[in-house]
Amino acid sequence: MIELLSPAGSPEAVIAAVQNGADAVYLGMGDFNARRGAKNFTDEEFEKAVRYCRIRGCKVYVTLNTLVNDREVESAVRAAGLASDLGADGIIIQDLGLIKAIRKALPDIPLHASTQMSLHNLAGVQAAAELGLTRAVLARELSLEQIRAITSRAAIETEVFVHGALCFCHSGQCYLSAMIGRRSGNRGMCAQPCRMQYTLTGSKEEHPLSLKDNCLVDRLDELEQAGVACLKIEGRMKRPEYTAIVTGIYAKALKEHRKPTKEEMQLLEQAFSRQGFTQGYFNGDKQDMLGMRTEQDRADEAIFTTARKAYADGELRRVPVHFYTVAAKGTPIRAIAFDDEGHKAVTFGAVPERARRQGLTDGYLTEQMFKTGGTPYSVVENRAKTDPGLFLPAAEINRLRRELISQISEERAKPPVRAHGALPLPPKNCVPLGDPKILFQVRSEEQLTTELAELKPDYLYVPAALMAEHFERVLPFVNQGAVPVAVLPRVVTDEELRPLYETLQKLFARGVNEALVGNLGQIALARSAGFRLRGDFGLNAFNGYTMEVLQEAGFLSATASFELRLSQIRDMPKPIDTEAIIYGRLPVMVSDQNLLKNTSGRSVSLPGELADRMGSVFPVVAEPGERTVIYNAHKLYLADKKDDLYGTGLWGLRLLFSTESARECVEVAKGHLGFSDYRPNILTRGLYYRGVE
Repeated sequence: MIELLSPAGSPEAVIAAVQNGADAVYLGMGDFNARRGAKNFTDEEFEKAVRYCRIRGCKVYVTLNTLVNDREVESAVRAAGLASDLGADGIIIQDLGLIKAIRKALPDIPLHASTQMSLHNLAGVQAAAELGLTRAVLARELSLEQIRAITSRAAIETEVFVHGALCFCHSGQCYLSAMIGRRSGNRGMCAQPCRMQYTLTGSKEEHPLSLKDNCLVDRLDELEQAGVACLKIEGRMKRPEYTAIVTGIYAKALKEHRKPTKEEMQLLEQAFSRQGFTQGYFNGDKQDMLGMRTEQDRADEAIFTTARKAYADGELRRVPVHFYTVAAKGTPIRAIAFDDEGHKAVTFGAVPERARRQGLTDGYLTEQMFKTGGTPYSVVENRAKTDPGLFLPAAEINRLRRELISQISEERAKPPVRAHGALPLPPKNCVPLGDPKILFQVRSEEQLTTELAELKPDYLYVPAALMAEHFERVLPFVNQGAVPVAVLPRVVTDEELRPLYETLQKLFARGVNEALVGNLGQIALARSAGFRLRGDFGLNAFNGYTMEVLQEAGFLSATASFELRLSQIRDMPKPIDTEAIIYGRLPVMVSDQNLLKNTSGRSVSLPGELADRMGSVFPVVAEPGERTVIYNAHKLYLADKKDDLYGTGLWGLRLLFSTESARECVEVAKGHLGFSDYRPNILTRGLYYRGVE
């Protein structure tokens, strides 16, 4: 049966979820989860939570779904080991290097690919399976048809978010919070900048990045028929009563195979909504998805009081058990209990006395053993066998029942025994010879000028479609010795793979055989077209183990995350050629929302502008597939920090041109090559000296 997975941001939320019908809960431990702002769990609280859940037949998944640096890997693996030993049923994970480390140190614990891994096509899910993961949490932007197509062919289970907040940006690809305030969404500290007020070119909408909450409670049968293994409710930052209300409504809808009532929908909106709900991505209709939390959306506290009282006053969750009791002359009374999962308990009591009046009967014994109220158990079968003429005090029979329940609870609470191995050895550090390579990345045809080519970059990164359409503009760079590299879109759904493959075939025929990929789901495509791989920033390479994963996958090079400090990049083991972006407006969001079309009613090719309340202006650019990329307000500039850069052991330094004019591209490149003293008027050092939280 399909699994209902509920959020547990606190110990009370665990109770709220379990008592309202969750099949599983997900929760965070310590600092390695994507909701570090939630209460999360101490080791002692976690142990109690797992015991509570295991007794009641509810699974527990632990979120270790953040990027970890090299110094944190060992601590993260240790946290995973503790969770495994205490009985966690799986770990939700994002970091490729941490997957490798945990898979080696804890070979038995199931690992689930977090939605932070940006899995939006079948190839991405298959790549996750090859890494040893057993479940993939799919991107929230997928439609039912896309979910069905992936799930029907996937080698591992799929999980889908059905209720709660939608990020404007693809999960795992958002860097806006980090860039504006050092609070990294990839490190569990997102400040939710998409909920803030902005001014967008030509739009009266004050919150153009804020989406309504997702709600698929009336589509659960379709997801079950599609073969999805798990339905996930978002909300670890929300109060336990929210978890109780939403879980209860979804659990009833699933169990009874029905759509929600009007009253249940009203209750869901009261619990939390942003001007109602949306099914935009699920239906493939991305219009009218914007919404903000308003005073009208605030819940009446009475609904939370009612929800709290329901789950706090007793056991709503009952596990079926079978009892068998034997009272025989001259021997201690004996009782046996077992459940439907193979757990068994046997206990003994006092030797029955000879009855002076009415003796024990089978009916009396079963009646007493049925009294499991206030416990997590419901007796579905209760048999007794009693010799005539025997007597036992009611207190002794009650003690026998309590002991039986205690024993079966201990059996159910026992964690599985799992193997432990050692951490993989630290990756080797391969120091490149000579000065770093210089890489130019362009976005538009106009930027591909002969003047830029004459500056002789070692590599030229160009969007694949642009390179195929205007290959003649790439030739001057090739003639100057540059290696052309086709840049793949950051998001490629299954429907978009065939046109992209045909584009790559055209390029391969023209001698291009290297591709820059930023997602697991692009690897198989590029290889099948004959291309060698280079890793882009979207792979979130945050530690040496991730670099080793990419090296073992056959990548020629990888891009260090621009959320790292230069000192961390310097100290990171680099078993593969490693590059860093050292100039340009960093792409801080990629979204399936077409902002420019939303505001104008038609597709727009020219960049727009998004201004925040502080006056910072973020360029907005349309991408293939009617997607939007938002670039940082300030240009990263490190031309005057060459000593720091050259001491990091980097193989390549990338200049990223986005909205620059052709002339500005040339001037910027000259400045970085030491041919001029050009520098932007407004610049940033990015996070290379500040780092992230």
